[in-house]
Amino acid sequence: MESSNIPIKTHFLYPSAIFAHKEPHIVDTILGSCVAVCLYDPIKKMGSINHFMLPFWNGTGLASPKYGNIAIPKIIDQMLAMGSNLNDLQAKIFGGGEVVETKTNMFRIGERNIEIAINTLKEHKIKITGQSVGGKNGRKIRYNTETGVVLMKIIKKQTENDER
Repeated sequence: MESSNIPIKTHFLYPSAIFAHKEPHIVDTILGSCVAVCLYDPIKKMGSINHFMLPFWNGTGLASPKYGNIAIPKIIDQMLAMGSNLNDLQAKIFGGGEVVETKTNMFRIGERNIEIAINTLKEHKIKITGQSVGGKNGRKIRYNTETGVVLMKIIKKQTENDER
């Protein structure tokens, strides 16, 4: 099979969004305390990704993919709707950094986002094949939905001294 010279489509994934498509795409997103779960089907050579901001939807307002407990099942459903078998799915998790300095550790949004991602994937018996989570820095990721490869770059915090 010869490779085509058709450029692969790109998509920028904003916070509170999901992306799933049968055609190959390069999906870019930038994460702080948010988490992205990249699902991949190595049999069908296709993937989906979400970018959620908070772990749990509290039941008021719209049940949007802003919340991990909504966003993760949504991309699983998208993969199944595109013809994937649940047993074939693999996942990679990124983000959940505590990028905002706070005096209190009460919120722990990044940490809680990581927990919901890991627990939801375990509930669905989806194997986690890679992750880069936590810490104090943000991440920029580029996900190839055809190969399942994720390229990641750590985003270092700028301090006042960096500008001099």
